Amino acid sequence: MVTTVDLPDGLHERLKELADEEHRSMNATIVVAVEEYVAARSRRARVRELARDVAERDAELLRRLAQ
Repeated sequence: MVTTVDLPDGLHERLKELADEEHRSMNATIVVAVEEYVAARSRRARVRELARDVAERDAELLRRLAQ
């Protein structure tokens, strides 16, 4: 799928530098960056979900510990 993204000049230059350093195209570098961002968001969402489950499951214990 083709998507056009307008990058600020400074970000474009930094992206080009990183791509060159990593011997990748700018496109491949963008794909890696987006994959890492999506994975990180997914991990954070899973951690929040697990924390909510623990808080609900152990609500009474947490209440007593807070006293």
